[in-house]
Amino acid sequence: MSEERTPYRDDAEDELDEGVAMHESDADLAADAAASDDEVAGDDAAQDDDAGASARTSSRAARSKSRKPVIEPLVIGIDGGGTSTRLALADATGRVIATATGEGAAIRPGGAVQSAEIIASLVEQARTAAGLTDAPLPAYLVAGLAGGGQEALARDVHRELGRVALASRVQVLSDAEIALEDAFGDGPGILLIAGTGSSAFARTPDARLERCGGWGPNIGDEGSGAWLGRKALSVVTAASDGREPETGLIGAVLTATERETLEELIPWAAAATPATLASLAPIVLATAATGDLRANAIVSMAIEELIVHIRALARRSFTDERAAIQVALAGGLLTRGSLMRKRLEQRLKTAVPGATVLARDVDAVKGAVRMARRLAGIDLD
Repeated sequence: MSEERTPYRDDAEDELDEGVAMHESDADLAADAAASDDEVAGDDAAQDDDAGASARTSSRAARSKSRKPVIEPLVIGIDGGGTSTRLALADATGRVIATATGEGAAIRPGGAVQSAEIIASLVEQARTAAGLTDAPLPAYLVAGLAGGGQEALARDVHRELGRVALASRVQVLSDAEIALEDAFGDGPGILLIAGTGSSAFARTPDARLERCGGWGPNIGDEGSGAWLGRKALSVVTAASDGREPETGLIGAVLTATERETLEELIPWAAAATPATLASLAPIVLATAATGDLRANAIVSMAIEELIVHIRALARRSFTDERAAIQVALAGGLLTRGSLMRKRLEQRLKTAVPGATVLARDVDAVKGAVRMARRLAGIDLD
């Protein structure tokens, strides 16, 4: 389906009057911009994505601020998923001054206040770490949130963020849009996201945005972490009945959920959120890596579900799957070196032969920072 939604942001679209408050040589600016990439990558490797993790900041990023002058205006980029939220506070050159990580700020019906509170807490943490609590508000905040493609929900979060005055201007959009920005800039390509949920987006050669999947945990999210968790529970109970072959998933799932019997999984599953179900995904993958047939069957089904997302967009947006298409992979299940990514890339060679997979990991936070700089009127060249 074609995405026609206008991202939510403050009505004023005029360029900011604030200029660069401190000037450096062109060489210094280039060095800062290059350093920001290294700092984001380093901070990412140190971050713990466990659901419900308390917000914390990167002291290393804060220390870097003392070594180099801050070039105003400041901007904030946010990537909010179902399990965790990452934030980067950056200066006008794109250099990251501080980062923060906390619980998931994904948009859910009735959850706008909670999403805004999580984001506000992370902004405060980052500004404190950077020693900028008394500085003027950042010029622009771009929040790419899971669920942000739903217009009414995005509007609610935008309203709540406006009430707490985190930046001069705010834009709320989907996590896919900021990931596309990092992956392809303003060029065409297909982005597949598989984390707690799943979805795929394409930017077409004529700059249209197309979506496939992303229908949420109740009626969609095929191939996602939550989907893997649900399938694992079904296989475990079926194996116990004798309807499925024996599997190491039984013991692994009971251990992971801290339950003594399979019967105790019934109330556990009834109360499980998508993020809780997704916590079983690493168990499925680890069991599959031991050669367990049932766990491997679940992984294979997940791969096929995700491949169908890419192939559908290839046919809809790029004529067919044989066309030359750049494909980027994002989300916790598809990090470089992961079992899911390796098997998906192998399957892509036959299912979507025109696909060329972006070798590096997509960093949605970097995409959000880049968008915030552009919207603040900063020249990115």
